[in-house]
Amino acid sequence: MIKKNRASKIIKNFPEKKVLVVGDLILDRYLWGEVERISPEAPVPIVDVKRENYNLGGACNVAWNISRLDGEVYIAGVIGDDANGDILIDMLLKNRIKPVVVKDKSRPTTEKTRIIAVSQQLIRIDREKKEKLSLSVQKSIISSIKDILDLVDAVIISDYGKGVVTKRLMDFLRRSGKPLFIDPKPSNFNLYKNATIMTPNRKEAYECVKKDRSIPVEKVGFEILKRLGSDQLLITLGSEGMALFEGKDIVKIPAKAKKVYDVTGAGDTVISVLTMAKISGASWLEASSLANYAAGYVVGEIGTAAIDRNTLLSIIP
Repeated sequence: MIKKNRASKIIKNFPEKKVLVVGDLILDRYLWGEVERISPEAPVPIVDVKRENYNLGGACNVAWNISRLDGEVYIAGVIGDDANGDILIDMLLKNRIKPVVVKDKSRPTTEKTRIIAVSQQLIRIDREKKEKLSLSVQKSIISSIKDILDLVDAVIISDYGKGVVTKRLMDFLRRSGKPLFIDPKPSNFNLYKNATIMTPNRKEAYECVKKDRSIPVEKVGFEILKRLGSDQLLITLGSEGMALFEGKDIVKIPAKAKKVYDVTGAGDTVISVLTMAKISGASWLEASSLANYAAGYVVGEIGTAAIDRNTLLSIIP
């Protein structure tokens, strides 16, 4: 779908681009261990934890992907007034991500703990509060990004349904005139009207328009475009690749993954590469093809992963 020399010209422009990521900030915690026996208390494995680490999750993972691609990136969202919030801010800064976050004392910083043994995720434990943000916090988020919007080439909405993405926020971002790239939460589908492009996976696409899985994905995609009032849509289809909708046209892009260990964060990589490529001069098909190559790479890694410019170019034949 894209030649190496053309990809090189597009990727070369990445360091000149600026992106604002807005969404739900999540701290990913990983406990790595070994399983040698089953618990006598219940039929569950006992994990002997050997090491622990933190990663940037949710919208933070999107921002990390942009940073790894050498783009200049800002991130806006909400954290709690707690130790996890401090850890998250420190990690953002160390990864060349500029935080413009609001502290909300009424909620904890969202944390997802994954327990992994023998290269397999056994369980995930979530600590979060998903209630709507107070009006004052919503206004604070908008206030924090007003000046930044003039600096950036595009805005990515990374919606994990934790309360940051609201009608008030989306109305404000639409008025800015900036290209809006949406990684959606189906329950918030009606908030995304007139977005530049949305990148749901297959399950999310069907949930957005409440359609049965027996309906062809092509019909679902065109229904989404109609309801959004958008001209583009990219649906990721796992092992079947991607489907790019442009107006009345649809192009199927075959999957590039040679091995799949963990799909965690793959959608974040897709929207990051798609956005960077598009604002760097790519067509929608070229941008989607680059995102497809990147997704094929990251699902071959365990845990959330990101791809840099050199690696992205190297995997394009």
